[in-house]
Amino acid sequence: MADLQTQTFDQLVEVQANAVQGASTGSLIDFSVGSILRALAQAFAAVVLWLQAIILQLLTTTRAATSQGADLDTWMADFSVTRLAAVAATGQVTFARFTPTNAATIPVGALIQTADGTVQYAVVADTSLAAWSASAGAYVIPASTTSAIVAVQAVTAGAIGNAAAGAVNTLAQAISGVDTVSNALAFANGADGESDAAFRLRFVEYIGSLAKATPAAVDYAITSLQLNLTDKIVENYDYAGNYKPGTFYTVIDDGSGSPSADTVNAAASAVEAVRACGIQQAAFAVVPVVANVGLTVGIAAGYVGATVRAAVQSAIAAYIASLTQGETLMWGRLYSVAYGVAGVSSVTGLTINSGTDDLTATAKQVVQAGAITVT
Repeated sequence: MADLQTQTFDQLVEVQANAVQGASTGSLIDFSVGSILRALAQAFAAVVLWLQAIILQLLTTTRAATSQGADLDTWMADFSVTRLAAVAATGQVTFARFTPTNAATIPVGALIQTADGTVQYAVVADTSLAAWSASAGAYVIPASTTSAIVAVQAVTAGAIGNAAAGAVNTLAQAISGVDTVSNALAFANGADGESDAAFRLRFVEYIGSLAKATPAAVDYAITSLQLNLTDKIVENYDYAGNYKPGTFYTVIDDGSGSPSADTVNAAASAVEAVRACGIQQAAFAVVPVVANVGLTVGIAAGYVGATVRAAVQSAIAAYIASLTQGETLMWGRLYSVAYGVAGVSSVTGLTINSGTDDLTATAKQVVQAGAITVT
C-alpha cells in the first residue's frame, strides 16, 4: 500500500483554523480554547479521523501484502490456498517403576507433563515399539521389567510442546505400577500455526507452481501438506542409485527424522497430482544418521561448570537440529559452536561417534543428535 498523507487530530483542527482565518476579510476569527469555532473544528476533525481510519482499514484488506489474520485467510481462500495448522510435538518417553513385581499397563490417552505443569502430553499408539500390545490396545511393562519406552504427543499443538531432554518428568495422573517418567531426548518437531509472513511467502510459491510438472510444483505440493515438512528431489535415478531417465524420487522429513508411513504416502499422493504424464515418481522417508558427540570443555573463571556444560550441550543439539537433509555435520564446526558459549575457555577431545571425521549424509539422510556428552 502506498504511503498515504494522513493527518492527526491537531493537524486537522489547525488546517481548518488556517482556512477560516485566511478567508476572513474582517477581524481575526476567534479559535481560542473554548470558542465556538474551535469546538466546531474539533467536531469535524473527530469525524474525519473516523473516516480516515475506515479508509485505511479497507485499504489494508484489499491486498494480501497488507491483510492480516482472518482477512488474509479470506483473501487466500479465493485461490483455494489455506493456512497450515499448528503441529503437535511428538516423541518418546520412558515409564519406569521401583518394584517390577507385576505387569503394568499404560493406556493410550494417559497424561504426563512438564514439572511446572504448563505442557501436557498424551500417550499415543505406536505399533513399532516393543512395549505395545495389540491385544491390550495399550503399552505393557512385563513383570520383572523395570521400564518401557512409549510414544507421546503434546495435548496442545504448537512449539510450546518442544521440550528439552528430561523436561517431561511428571505423571499428570496415577498409573498403577508406574512410578516415574522421563524423556531422554528433546522434542523438537512441534510448530506454531503458519504466520502471516510465511503464508504470504507460500502463496508466491503457489503462483510459481501453477506451471506444474516442475521441481517447484513438486516441492510446493509436499510442503503444503503440513508445517515442518521438507523434501529432497533426486532426478533421473531410482532409490537404489541406478540411472533411470524419466524417474525421480522424493525424500520426506517432518522434522522428526522418522516420518510416519501415512505422511510419506500423503506426500506421494500430492506429488502424483503434479507430475508430468509418463514420468515415474516415488516418495520415501528420510533415514536418520545419529551423531553421538563427546567433548571436554575448560571453564573460565567466574562461571559455574555445570551451567556452562549444559549450555554447550544445548548449543550443539540446536546446531545439529538445524542441519537439513543431505547436509554434512562438520567435525571442526562443533569447535566453533562450543567456543561460542560464554564461559568456555578450552575445548578438547571432541569426537563424533568416537571419531574425528565429518559425519556425511546423502540426500536420503539427515543427521540427528544422539548422546551429547560434555565433561
